[in-house]
Amino acid sequence: MYALVIAGGKGERLRPLTDDRPKAMVELDGRPLIDYHLAWLREEGVTDVILLCGYRAEVLQEYCQDGRRWGLSIGYNVEDEPLGRGGALKAGFALAPNTEDVFIATNGDVLTNQSLSPLLSYHKEKAATATIMVTPLNSPYGIIDIRDGGGVASFREKPELPFWINAGVYVLSREFFTLLPDVGDHETSTFPQLATENRMYAFKSTAFWKSVDTIKDLSEAAQHIDRLRPSSASA
Repeated sequence: MYALVIAGGKGERLRPLTDDRPKAMVELDGRPLIDYHLAWLREEGVTDVILLCGYRAEVLQEYCQDGRRWGLSIGYNVEDEPLGRGGALKAGFALAPNTEDVFIATNGDVLTNQSLSPLLSYHKEKAATATIMVTPLNSPYGIIDIRDGGGVASFREKPELPFWINAGVYVLSREFFTLLPDVGDHETSTFPQLATENRMYAFKSTAFWKSVDTIKDLSEAAQHIDRLRPSSASA
């Protein structure tokens, strides 16, 4: 099974940690984020990974090399000019053999223990062109519940909200890649098109998930290292 991993981000909000490396190479508990990500993919049955690189690609290549330390075969697509995430996926897809019909695609700064097996089954059941893993949205702030009349009823610290967000983990059928732009973002072009045509489905995951975009995210992720193990949790 092939996975396309978007790993070329500059990580502006993680500076100065990303001054000399891409975001996926920022360390968490002494290991780069990409280390956790690749170990998870291998545990979930992925055999081949194409890393989609741009900013400071040489740092990622030097660390990951051919992937054998994870039991993976790793290849690279390095962008001379930014292609956007959609363009990056399209370029990476061109490097995969034409015998593959279904692909995993991920954002390389995502940490999760979600099992891929139920996503793949769900994708097949729905005959989807694209399946997107979604995760509950937690409020970044504490919530105050107010009684009629203005009295404070209760406090809730960063509760789960009744919304779902894109978790940056996808199952994609081969036809998906024909719809991608050469340059641009799939989330503003291909995804809306598929949603309109009812060819895209959402898999609701309740597994551990964390996207690392800021120093604060990195600190919060460090508190959950023990949760970075495979899980079949889903809703």
